[in-house]
This record gives sequence, C-alpha cells and structure tokens, in this order.
Amino acid sequence: MALKVGSKAPALQLTDEAGNKFSLSSLKGKTVVLYFYPKADTPGCTLESCEFRDHSAAFAGKDAVIIGISPDSEKAQTKFKNKFTLPFTLLADADHAGAEAYGVWQEKSMYGKKYMGVVRTTFVIGPDGKITHIFEKVKPEGHAEEVLAVL
Repeated sequence: MALKVGSKAPALQLTDEAGNKFSLSSLKGKTVVLYFYPKADTPGCTLESCEFRDHSAAFAGKDAVIIGISPDSEKAQTKFKNKFTLPFTLLADADHAGAEAYGVWQEKSMYGKKYMGVVRTTFVIGPDGKITHIFEKVKPEGHAEEVLAVL
C-alpha cells in the first residue's frame, strides 16, 4: 500500500447511495472515517457497517464523519443502507477508482481462485486532509470500537 500515515488523502469524487455527487474535499475541516468494504449486505460487511451504525453517536461526539465505500451500485448501496438503517453516507465505487486510489483494490484468493477485489481497510483522515491512521485487513467484529479509540 502506497499511502502512509501523514500522506494527503487522495481526492474522491463518487456518487452516494442516492446518486448525488460526493467529493471528499467537501468534508475538509472534519475528521473522516473512510471505510472500504468488499460487498454490501454480506455477513462481514453487514457486521462492520452495523457496528459503525451502533457507535455513530460516539463518532459524532468526536466530530467524526463516517463514510462507507464499496464497489456496489448506487441501488445496492441504497438497499443496504435502508435495510440496516445506516445513518451515514455510502459511496458507490462501481469502477473501483476510489479503491484503486487508496490502494485497496488488490488480488484476492477464494477457494483457490484469484480475483480482484476490495481488501477491507479503514482510513482516518484528519481535518487537514492528511491520513492519521490506517487499519489494514480489518476484522469486522470490534472494528468500530478500535477506530473510536484512536480519535
């Protein structure tokens, strides 16, 4: 992974679950928790997202904005957000440009087959737009508390 703590966070210009244009620069001055997950409404991604949901008040209390991002379509993100009442923005990264910019679009292996996909990773971006923490190869259970602990 080319990004390091202290690196300037790459610009993101994607659409959110409602089809609205989203730019990471719109959150300048705020702490951003940007978590990449492989696929909406799958067991690990649901657990991770619901833990962020359940701790969202604590993140807000630390003036942190949570943003989820996966290669799913806007429609899949909307369905996922509504099904689990997720109170934060989900970004659709269908062409995986965002995942590539952050270095999380990588070769993976399942049942002996190799394929490209998102490696579950979370970036904490400070108000100045620089990365303050990187959590790689995240285990979904307990991750939201792990991120809260560094804010």
